[in-house]
Formats: sequence, structure tokens, C-alpha cells
Amino acid sequence: MTGRPYHHGDLRAVLLAGAERTLAERGPGALSLRELAREAGVSHAAPSRHFRDKTALLDALALSGFERLTERLDAAASESGDTRGGLLAMGRVYVAFALGNAALLDLMYARKHAPDSPGELTAAVGRLLETVLGMIAEGQRAGEVAAGDPESIAFTVASTLHGFAVLNSTTPPEEIDRSLPHIIDVLATGLVPR
Repeated sequence: MTGRPYHHGDLRAVLLAGAERTLAERGPGALSLRELAREAGVSHAAPSRHFRDKTALLDALALSGFERLTERLDAAASESGDTRGGLLAMGRVYVAFALGNAALLDLMYARKHAPDSPGELTAAVGRLLETVLGMIAEGQRAGEVAAGDPESIAFTVASTLHGFAVLNSTTPPEEIDRSLPHIIDVLATGLVPR
């Protein structure tokens, strides 16, 4: 016994915050429930009340990332007046999140595609996609987006934003701010009815 207390105010949140810092600084291989417990000042067994193992911790990190990203995308979508403005607002949110949380985003997509990905994570991914899909469907109803399968169009939008973020991971923020509207214009031009 280490003599450390077992209980903590909000241990789950403390462990997730510590894990996200470690992930960003040293990558997923450096994550250890025992080390996170030490940093939180609790016994090495305390994290097991929240995460049965490291995979459960990784899943919780990925879920938290998808939930935060979806919340920000929803807020951006609700502030826009038209589809193009909404796509730009959502694009800015997605790219900022991707560039500010690169290791977390990598983990989010890795766990999303893992064969043992939990249903809760799959549902969170679905909610994120629904945000983009909702923007496309609304644009179609308003005549601002061409008719067609909204899921395919939403996938194209999501792929474009993700690709833009990945390809610009070392680009200065001011250059990204200048070029993202042009990317959205190119994307939107392909979406308008002809």
C-alpha cells in the first residue's frame, strides 16, 4: 500500500485531463493508469473505479474529444445564416480543433476504427456526422446545395476539412485563416445547383 488516498473529488475528470496532457506531450504509448494515479495523488488502484484498463481510458479520451468537437460544431452551425457561412464556421472550428489537438484527433479516429470500439463511441461519431449532415440537408431544402445523397455530400465536406487540417498541420494560423475560405468556396461551388 502506498499510503495515498483512494478517493478524489472528481478523479475521472482529473485522470482524463492528465491523460490528454500526456497524450499531447508524449503520445499514447506513454499513457499509464499507474502514472496518472501517482500524478493525481491517489492510490494506484483508484483509477480502476473509472477505467478497467488502458483501452477504456483511450476510449474515454476519444469519446470526450468527439463530444467536445461536436458541441463546437453545433454552436458554429447554429450561428450561420446560410450554408456557405455555416460550412466556413464549421470548417474553422474543425481545423482549429484538429491543429490544437492533433494527438487527440489521431486517437479519436484510431479508436473509432478499432474492432473493439464501444457503442458509446460509435454513437458519438454518429452525432458529429449528424451535425454536418444537418447542415447539408438544410442547404438542400434552401436550394443552396445540389440535390443528391446528403450522406455522400456530408462525407465529402468532412473529408475535405479533415484533409485540409492534416495537410496544414505546420502551416501558420494566419495562413490557414486566409486559405480556408477559398477551400470552402471551391467546395461550395461544387455543391451549388447547376
